[in-house]
Amino acid sequence: MKRLFILISLFVSFTHAYSQVSLDISTGLVAQSYNEVRIPNETGTLFDLYKDFKIEGPVIYFSLKPGYTFREKNHIFLLYAPLSANYKGSAPYDIVYQNTTFTEGSEISALYKFNSYRATYRRDIYSSGPWSLGVGFTAKIRDAEIRLTSGETSDTKEDFGFVPLLNLYAEYEIGNWSLFFEGDGLAGGPGRAFDLYLGGKVPVSDYLTLKAAYRMVEGGADVSDVYNFTMLHFANVGLIITL
Repeated sequence: MKRLFILISLFVSFTHAYSQVSLDISTGLVAQSYNEVRIPNETGTLFDLYKDFKIEGPVIYFSLKPGYTFREKNHIFLLYAPLSANYKGSAPYDIVYQNTTFTEGSEISALYKFNSYRATYRRDIYSSGPWSLGVGFTAKIRDAEIRLTSGETSDTKEDFGFVPLLNLYAEYEIGNWSLFFEGDGLAGGPGRAFDLYLGGKVPVSDYLTLKAAYRMVEGGADVSDVYNFTMLHFANVGLIITL
């Protein structure tokens, strides 16, 4: 029993000294530069959801990002980031989408969904003075859908797949607050994906940090059945709870 008590005490002390649990809760508004679609790629009509139709209301998003740090330099993060936007308007020309033709002038309601689920491992490779740098990799699962509806006619394309990404992180401390950059990204082959943050953080207690950032998401795929590239801009605010 005495040995067991010693082992438990050592484990608790080790966990307290070398590990940390966090929860990053973020929200904000989303703007767009373009959202180009052609499905199927070879026979469909190229159109832009953002430029050819009107987005409905402000697009608000949120994300949850639990994290675990161990041995000071190693970080594991999970991310749940759902996103959807609705559009309405008249078709500016005949649109061939999937197996359906939406004729010019028909009133169309459109849904764009892009939910993201990620797991990231990152290790700090440099820490000196105010600077901290880390590199890692992210396994991303995308759950995407684009749906067009006109009256009783509707057609949709769903896409669920895996994307491997590189992860980079840099932070510069200024007094009790800091500037940070974080990015997941990869380019090449039939597509690309970039998710980049630039912002600042300020602690308000030992357990709570406030943050504000600009986030940019850009990318898409150019394959036989899908052509879709989009650029999204996020005004990001949030808080980080650390235990």
